[in-house]
Amino acid sequence: MSAAAPASFTLYVDAQFTSPYALSVFVTLREKGLPFDLRTVDLWQGAHHETGYADLSLTRRVPTLVHGDFTLSESSAITEYLETISPAVPVYPVDVRERARARQVQAWLRSDLGALREDRSTEVIFYGPTDKPLSDAGYAAASKLIAIAQSLLPEGRTSLFDQWCIADVDLALMLNRLVYNDDVVPPALVEYARRQFTRPAVQEWIAMTRPSRPGDLVDGKAA
Repeated sequence: MSAAAPASFTLYVDAQFTSPYALSVFVTLREKGLPFDLRTVDLWQGAHHETGYADLSLTRRVPTLVHGDFTLSESSAITEYLETISPAVPVYPVDVRERARARQVQAWLRSDLGALREDRSTEVIFYGPTDKPLSDAGYAAASKLIAIAQSLLPEGRTSLFDQWCIADVDLALMLNRLVYNDDVVPPALVEYARRQFTRPAVQEWIAMTRPSRPGDLVDGKAA
């Protein structure tokens, strides 16, 4: 690790542990073996808009990383920062073009497929499936996701490149919005998405204790 990174890290994530972007940074820190304190922000209660967090997070979103006197928001910015200051265990491809491709995948997943994210929130992964059918727009987004994923993973590849990278977790999570809801996904992509979720850091995130959602039944009563 370079001289820029001796201070401790603090990672702010959502109290529900459903943010795909918080997961991406959490996995990056774990994969790199960087110790950090984990703190939660209750998005359901609007805590990310309260003064204390708003002063800390420029974009008032999760995740936010605190490194000494430096704070940074937005997951891809955080993972690229961690890659720069702690390159010994890379989470991006070493080859410059493959790294650019990995970042392309991440940028696409964060900026597109809005209808799919709406129809299949990450709650279907971390809380349970929904019986709501895909909307026409959601189906179109799912079809686009599957087509692009198949082009990225020809012949049953188990990772986007020769070595695992953090974009694999991001892509797998998007696919698992469908897989965990028993929507139709080609078997090879199901296997890819499930394999990515077996990584210890992802399993640690899945095992987090989550608060009950408003309206969920707890001991026979609505939360």
